[in-house]
Amino acid sequence: MPRVVRRPRSAVRRPVTISVVAVLVLAVGYLVAAAVVPFAPASAATTTYSAPTSTVPDLTFPGYGATAVEATDFPESLRTSGDREQRSIASITKVVTALVVLEEKPLEPGERGPTIRFTKQMQGLYATYLAKNGEVAPMPDGLRLSEYQTFQVMLMKSANNYAGSLALWAFGSMDAYEKAAGTWLDEHGLDDTVIHEPTGLDPRNRSTATDLVDLGQLALANPVVKEIVGTKQVTVPGAGEIENSNKLLGLDGVEGIKTGTLDEAGACLLFAATYERGGRQVTVVGAMLGGVDHDSLDDDVQRLLRSVADNFQLVTLTHEGQTFGTYSTPWQDGADAVAAKASEVLVWGKSTVTAKTHLDPVTVGDRGERVGRVRFTISDHAAVTVPLELDRSITDPGVWWRWTNPFQGT
Repeated sequence: MPRVVRRPRSAVRRPVTISVVAVLVLAVGYLVAAAVVPFAPASAATTTYSAPTSTVPDLTFPGYGATAVEATDFPESLRTSGDREQRSIASITKVVTALVVLEEKPLEPGERGPTIRFTKQMQGLYATYLAKNGEVAPMPDGLRLSEYQTFQVMLMKSANNYAGSLALWAFGSMDAYEKAAGTWLDEHGLDDTVIHEPTGLDPRNRSTATDLVDLGQLALANPVVKEIVGTKQVTVPGAGEIENSNKLLGLDGVEGIKTGTLDEAGACLLFAATYERGGRQVTVVGAMLGGVDHDSLDDDVQRLLRSVADNFQLVTLTHEGQTFGTYSTPWQDGADAVAAKASEVLVWGKSTVTAKTHLDPVTVGDRGERVGRVRFTISDHAAVTVPLELDRSITDPGVWWRWTNPFQGT
């Protein structure tokens, strides 16, 4: 009987077992790899920014003389009318006198300063300036006033004899004052201003309207001068009751600065007014030269100031939640990159606004997470940067999507 030889079972099943194990290993490897492989960042795109619009200023200038006006901290707002030549500035000179004397004899806010004893030479200025039809104030024998009180009489009443006395007290002579004034003007870039004496009675004291705007800003930057020119009335021993010669003070936001009147100059005014616009205080400084009289010039100044104030505009750069970009993922999820806060700026007149958006790489993220920024460039204004955040969460799609969409988005 023939002999039957049987192959061992293990020899038959071994290849099948190896194949199954190999398939299982590959499957597990695929599932693990598909589940853990990192996604590339979501595709990002910026949106088109629609810039806000603003208008061109239309100011109400007078038809005579020379005028300049500017909003402090808004250098693009400088506007002029009339000629740009040097003109006699009359008692606006006394603003220069105040600032020059204060540089030589400084006063801190709240201080009265040293006592001035008015000499015979100073008292003689009363008759000298009165003979020239200049404004004067009483200066009795033996009068002693503080430096601050003397400034009050000079700047508020525009008393020429007090201006001359301050020049003599601080510098010893009119020639020394003239030299000091010239040096001060050079140091402060007032190249179109010439001062020969401290009162303004000399018509050779000349300046341009634009230079006077700069002078007005220097005056407001000095707290002592600013306080005095903004005072309506005060009683000074020996000089009596002093009223401010600026009749616009307190009207339409006017807070100074100095009147001037001279045959060669006409009616003049260096003025400043402060308004609240867009939640902040804005100050307008101007000079109007060559008016017929102060009543008509004051009316023209008020009209001009109103037109300047009306040209301040609060420009909205972005609203909170405004979209500046979008993110989208292969698993049909996505979110917008939106402004984290509202932003607005105060501008004067016509301004141009542009925006540049930067989006960070994002794969998944939570709502409110910072994902970039938008930088606004505004003409004649500092740039403004606003952070961007996700308006909704971008979540991981989960293992099932990864398994059924192998390696998409990697």
